[in-house]
Amino acid sequence: MSKVIKQMQMDALKDSFKGVRDLVMLNVVGLDAIAENKIRLDLRKKGIRLQMVKNSLAQRVFDGMGLSIKSVWEGSTTVAWGAASVAELSKEIEGVVKKHDKKIKVKTAVADGQEVPFATALKMPTRPEALGRVVMLAMAPARRVAGQIVGPASQVCGQIKGIKDMKKDEAPAAETPAAPPPA
Repeated sequence: MSKVIKQMQMDALKDSFKGVRDLVMLNVVGLDAIAENKIRLDLRKKGIRLQMVKNSLAQRVFDGMGLSIKSVWEGSTTVAWGAASVAELSKEIEGVVKKHDKKIKVKTAVADGQEVPFATALKMPTRPEALGRVVMLAMAPARRVAGQIVGPASQVCGQIKGIKDMKKDEAPAAETPAAPPPA
């Protein structure tokens, strides 16, 4: 393959993966064209794309993009990317792998440019979950302060209400007329 053609292919890969930081690397072997097309269409509906890449060219492109992927450059490589996070992507890919157990094997996952084991990528929080955790952690100190302020005030209110209820119970007993004096 000439240098010009290799450069054109690398430029096409750079365009395809521009801005992509979350990937799952797969090894797809022995899958017929109809099944592969169905998988691609199903994943495309969910915003996930698949592309088979030439290892040497993809390795150069990913290194140039700052993605540290070291251990997957043997055998055929299909790259899956898309979805909102690597967790969502991994969960969708796991479903596909379970359907086609022996024909699709997961090599690794890449989360924010760093290679991680696929099992770890499955356990990572999705984007909404991560944002929810951040908001919860940001709100925790304010919630504690509000609890400290409200706690003593609610205790005082409870005691005042108890005294008020006690006085209501005692008031009718004091108002009952006394028995007439003996004659």
